[in-house]
Amino acid sequence: MNPANPLQHNPYNLIITGVGGQGNVLASRMVGDMMSQLGYDVIIGETFGASQRGGSVMSHLRITAKGVYSPQIPFGSAHMVVALEPSEALRVLKDYGNPHVRVICNTRPVQPVGVIRGDLDYPDMADLRRWVRELSGAAWFIQATDMAMKLGNPILANVISVGALAATGALPLSRDHFENVIGRKMAAGKIEMNLQAFDAGVAMIRSAG
Repeated sequence: MNPANPLQHNPYNLIITGVGGQGNVLASRMVGDMMSQLGYDVIIGETFGASQRGGSVMSHLRITAKGVYSPQIPFGSAHMVVALEPSEALRVLKDYGNPHVRVICNTRPVQPVGVIRGDLDYPDMADLRRWVRELSGAAWFIQATDMAMKLGNPILANVISVGALAATGALPLSRDHFENVIGRKMAAGKIEMNLQAFDAGVAMIRSAG
């Protein structure tokens, strides 16, 4: 199947990052399935921190209409970074950022053990916002976890972030594509809440624009 909608870049290099337990691997699978549904080839590579829960987790998605590429995005070559945790956005931008990369950043921090013990300091959110903007071409800061908690489950921040990604127009993603994907993977009782989360992410980007 030939994709009907051309990509802005071929391959399009997307990184979804967070910490263990936030569901960013599931988010990468959702985006990958949605793009595959549209006829694109999607290669996903993942790296995990020292611990499954609480360690850094980064998914590389290389989305292409033609050609085969390495699953790892070259340094300095990301087109979009979706960060479920704000300090992880900086970690990724340090290696994969460039003057044109765009960033969607959840504003709720997940403090590592060193910060909780008092051995380390977590950066101030105002500083994090400034640094992300300095390292990117455009950035959206969304309260994904806060909204997810209002919907009844903080892990829905990953779905909210997928909705935010769709709303940027960087990839040809839609609510219908998302509903088709989750309809095949989730119990019927969970579909409506996930659609609400997706819609919330879309609304956050539109209200910021």
